[in-house]
Amino acid sequence: METATSDAIVFFGATGDLAYEQIFPALLGLVGEEGLNVPIVGVAKAGWNLDQLKARARDSIAKHAKPDPGALSRLLTLLRYVDGDYNDPQTFENLRGTLGSAHRPLHYLAIPPSLFGVVVSALAKSGLNTDGRVVVEKPFGRDRESARALNQTLLEYFPEPTIFRIDHYLGKEPVQNILYTRFANSTSEPLWNRQHVHSIQITMAEAFDVRDRGSFYDATGALRDVVQNHMLQALANLMMEPPTGEENEAERDQKAALLKAVRPLDAASIVRGQYRGYRSAKGVRPDSTTETFVAVKLFVDSWRWAGVPVYIRAGKSLALTAAEATIRFAPPPRSTFGEKIDGPVNYIRMRLSPDINVAMGMRMKHPGERMEGVNVELMLTAHPPALTPPYQRLLGDAIHGVRELFGREDIVDAQWRIVEPILAHPPPCQDYEPGSWGPSAADTLIGTDGPWLTPKPPSQTT
Repeated sequence: METATSDAIVFFGATGDLAYEQIFPALLGLVGEEGLNVPIVGVAKAGWNLDQLKARARDSIAKHAKPDPGALSRLLTLLRYVDGDYNDPQTFENLRGTLGSAHRPLHYLAIPPSLFGVVVSALAKSGLNTDGRVVVEKPFGRDRESARALNQTLLEYFPEPTIFRIDHYLGKEPVQNILYTRFANSTSEPLWNRQHVHSIQITMAEAFDVRDRGSFYDATGALRDVVQNHMLQALANLMMEPPTGEENEAERDQKAALLKAVRPLDAASIVRGQYRGYRSAKGVRPDSTTETFVAVKLFVDSWRWAGVPVYIRAGKSLALTAAEATIRFAPPPRSTFGEKIDGPVNYIRMRLSPDINVAMGMRMKHPGERMEGVNVELMLTAHPPALTPPYQRLLGDAIHGVRELFGREDIVDAQWRIVEPILAHPPPCQDYEPGSWGPSAADTLIGTDGPWLTPKPPSQTT
């Protein structure tokens, strides 16, 4: 079991956007709040020097982090820089010299997946993989075959316990709250099964368009960008069995078991959409068939969940920006009071962003003589979104060898298995208006299990 703390951090792609937007702010939090005090070495081929990297760090933190002059000063003192080509062995010799006496480095590959093999091979040739760890960013492959090939490359130089496949969604506090709410309370878990649950919905809506990421998004699409990873991880947290024992892998074992039981998608269980105007975005092909919206219907072929439909929808240029999961419970076996009730009554709604709360839907009686009621929502808890940033949480875990919030080889493979049938032969995209909730075919997909439960604007959830 990996328990030793890394004694240095090396991040490749130090001059790139990911470092600028996420890694520098995460490092500031680790230095200021968690006492990180190890060499931090940036590596890139940019023709830069250390002073330029420090200037980049200052600018990043000014734009993306809370000001903390003391922590910033300590972070800049820890920074080192190696400039060089990843294909040049001298770059890694220079890195080895810069690390000095550090012998348990954490290598963060904030670089395109096409360079993973080049870098891990060079790390091995220079001996920097010994007792080291490696963090790799998504997308982890483009399909099941490429993900398996990438795994083989990594495993050639690093054993599985030292590979940390990062998905920042797992580092979000509300996603962790799903597991906590389920397994820390005895009130809901007895109902968390096919006898009592009618259906499950997960929505990840973004009101903004592809912005300046047209080239990336057009080669990726909503299914690969958020459903194959973020949404399936949220599904696993919602539906997995309780972890057994205290073993380090107990939680990931249960996630893997759940995802391996999810029935693969077919053409009848998916709706793909593209918002009008997408093809005019910079970097997007004029004849693009990439989806900016996707809705899917899934089933988990397990004893607990047999027959319970799971609906996931995600997209851009929708009516608002919010993510939440709703567990809708089955109605009572008969209408005791003879009422005709429209829409879902009993449910648990877990808000994932931008605000954080858990709510319960119930029916309560109207005052008066008649036995009639109204649907109400009881807010169980609400928290401000200013919590530990996910990259800070995940990078801190990787430094300490804590693997629960990272993808494992079999988990990643199971996620690709679910979406693989659609990748090769996707159904055509349907147009939808920006600001809507996607193509009308999504309503047809959910059918009598609907309607889709529309997230409320953030101002109405607190």
